Amino acid sequence: MTLSEVPFRIAQVSDIHCGEPSFQPEWMSAIVERVNRMEPDVVVIGGDLTAAGYEWEFEEAARWLAGIHAPKVVIPGNHDSRNVGYVHFRGFFGDRFSRYREDFEAERAERLMATGFTVVGVDSSQPDLDEGHIGRERYPWIREQFRGEPGDIKVFAIHHHMVSIPGTGRERNIITDAGDLMLELGRLDVDLILSGHKHVPFFWGVNGMLVCNSGTAATRRVRGLTPPSWNEIRVDASTMKVFLHYPDGRRELSAIFSRKTRAMTREVFYLTEDFMRSNRLLVE
Repeated sequence: MTLSEVPFRIAQVSDIHCGEPSFQPEWMSAIVERVNRMEPDVVVIGGDLTAAGYEWEFEEAARWLAGIHAPKVVIPGNHDSRNVGYVHFRGFFGDRFSRYREDFEAERAERLMATGFTVVGVDSSQPDLDEGHIGRERYPWIREQFRGEPGDIKVFAIHHHMVSIPGTGRERNIITDAGDLMLELGRLDVDLILSGHKHVPFFWGVNGMLVCNSGTAATRRVRGLTPPSWNEIRVDASTMKVFLHYPDGRRELSAIFSRKTRAMTREVFYLTEDFMRSNRLLVE
């Protein structure tokens, strides 16, 4: 095994908006080519595949994504739930809530200090609304998806952002239960949270987790002077690195997060046992 084959690699592509007048087929073609050249372990397609949830838009998105060779986790966004689009999402991509897991071979597991990886994708959209929500009734399911493999690199994929993104205007669409869900993911020792929705890439370290928001990958629906982009995430034994890919071919290192200090970062955040016992939502 060469050193280049050791890191765990994710391609995070979001907000392609097939059917939009601003959709750029040549950019999407380049994304497919570059992702295949990258040979990631998994590709996370982070929602808003379509402009308005119509069947023909899903069909176009499915044709593009079929060109990506790596395993894919596909989740819907708010645009995909318009016009009863969740029916078409299921027809083309399956469950709106999903889990994907792989073991690492022995040498790679030793070098990465991880048994494998688990990606859990959830649908935070609501029909014909831009706002996002998960809800406490889904927390037990999320726990169950991560519990079986404590030694894995754990990745949580959601369309709506869970932490406010600078440079995106007034905050309106952060998920309604972001605080409780963030606490839940921290208790599950999640490593990475992947989100989209706001069309601006940004990266936060929160309670020992790296939160990666992605830009729009294949449209001109950008904010200010932010160019379209998608994320490449590389995890090794000591760090999680994020690279931005731009339509002009540039690849730029944008964030480095230490895996070795995650435990110390988590210790900064404290909840009393009395509070935990009093809040049945968080302990059941």
